[in-house]
Amino acid sequence: MRLLLVEDDARIARFVAKGLREQTYAVDVSATGEDALYQAAVNTYDLVILDVMIPAPDGFAVCRELRKSGQRMPILMLTARDAVEDRIAGLDHGADDYLTKPFEFRELLARLRALLRRSGELRPEKITIADLVLDTAAQTAKRAGRNVTLTAKEYALLEYLAHNAGRVVRRAEIAEHVWDETFDPFSNLIEVYINRVRRKIDADSAKPLLHTRRGVGYVLGTEADLPDADSNEESASSRSRMRTPSSIRKNHA
Repeated sequence: MRLLLVEDDARIARFVAKGLREQTYAVDVSATGEDALYQAAVNTYDLVILDVMIPAPDGFAVCRELRKSGQRMPILMLTARDAVEDRIAGLDHGADDYLTKPFEFRELLARLRALLRRSGELRPEKITIADLVLDTAAQTAKRAGRNVTLTAKEYALLEYLAHNAGRVVRRAEIAEHVWDETFDPFSNLIEVYINRVRRKIDADSAKPLLHTRRGVGYVLGTEADLPDADSNEESASSRSRMRTPSSIRKNHA
C-alpha cells in the first residue's frame, strides 16, 4: 500500500516515514505543497498524510486542490494547531481526519487503519489461499502450518498479490502500490522479489501458488483458480492503455 507523506519538518518526516515503512507501507515524501500536488498527479496513492503548515500552497489549499481534481483517497491532516476552527477548516476542505502534533505513532497507525477501513482499502485480518495464510495484523505468513520468514518488502509484495488473488497483477501495478518513488522502472527488482517470495512459499510444496504469466504479470492462487490467459492479457492491455498518460508524465518529468 502506497502513501504520500507531506511534511516540511525533515526530522518528523524521517521518523514517520521510517515507522510506516517498517509497517510495510511504501512511502513517498514531499516537503512542499507544490511537490505534493505534482506527486499526487503522477502517482496513485492509497492515502495522504498532509501537514497543514507547509510551504505554499499550504495543507488546506493542497487538500482542496486534490478534491477539486477528483482525487478520492483518504486524507489525514497533521497540525500543531489544535483550535476547533482549524480542525473544522481541514474537514471542510476535504480532509477525512485530523491529528494534532505531537502525536503517538501508534495513534497515527490506528487512524490510518480506520481511514483505510472506511475507504474499503484495508486488508482483512487474515487472507487464506489454499494452505497459505497471511496474518495482516502481525504481518506474518504460514504455508501448510509452516512459518514463512519474509522481509518487510517481501511480505508487502506477497500481501498485495494475496489481496488480488486469482487475478493477473501487472508489473506496473506492483511498482505503483508496493514500491515508492525511488523505484527504477528499468530495473529487475520486482522479478528478484517475485523469485524470492516464490522460493519461500512454494519451496516445500508440490502445488505452487505463485505463477508467472510471461509478458503479462503474476498471479497468486491454485492451478484451479488461475484465470483464462487470453482474457487476462486483454484486460492487462486495457489497463496498460489507461495508465500510460501518468507513466509518461512521470518518466519525462
